[in-house]
Amino acid sequence: MSDLKVAVVTGAGSGIGRAVSFALARAGYHVALAGRRADKLEETKTLGAELGDHLHPIVTDVSDEASVNALYAEINRRWGRLDVLFNNAGRGGPPVPIEDLPVDVWKDIVNINLTGMFLCAQGAIRMMKNQTPQGGRIINNGSISAHAPRPFSIGYTSTKHAVTGLTKSIALDTRRYGIACTQIDIGNAATEMTDRMTKGVLQPDGSTRVEPRMDVNHVAQAVAQIVSFPLETNVQFMTIMATNMPFLGRG
Repeated sequence: MSDLKVAVVTGAGSGIGRAVSFALARAGYHVALAGRRADKLEETKTLGAELGDHLHPIVTDVSDEASVNALYAEINRRWGRLDVLFNNAGRGGPPVPIEDLPVDVWKDIVNINLTGMFLCAQGAIRMMKNQTPQGGRIINNGSISAHAPRPFSIGYTSTKHAVTGLTKSIALDTRRYGIACTQIDIGNAATEMTDRMTKGVLQPDGSTRVEPRMDVNHVAQAVAQIVSFPLETNVQFMTIMATNMPFLGRG
């Protein structure tokens, strides 16, 4: 049996996606770096230069079916199999009252955070179902917002709640093919996306408070731990967060 291991990471051009890509490459995976911006994917590859030829940028728009299909066609052409999908690409929205959120912004959040995850999972399932040996692992990036909203975050919160249903359906419907599906809910990893928290963010009581963050590499280590298990073992849900961040009751 070949020792070839292949993973795809969406949103690999920055933040959590970049850190997880490095962790999987260190674990011996060839990692397809998927994202919309070629320059950011190349930056990930350059920053991970010590990982040799294990990082492979492939420009992809997860919200576009043809682009996702092209991603998987390229993965199949290069390696002929897929072992791990880290379904990570996502976006937030402007912190505005519900009645002021533009519908086109709502649709873009849904297209990336939900439809994009569905399309990437669908492509991964097709490969994992038909390859030999059969099976693989899909890890969906949820959020603390899959459990409790922040103020003025209806688009992000709604889609992250929906990711839980997506995860449960994938886990149920694909286990017969040896596919294990996980949701990892991440709170306040230190990335560019959470830099604003060091200056203070709006709280449910109307106050603005600085929130603690955690090293993004701890998230990457958690993902690497999940993929290290054999496929007969699944971590169905995991929450990893900065210990003192507001969460339960957002307090």
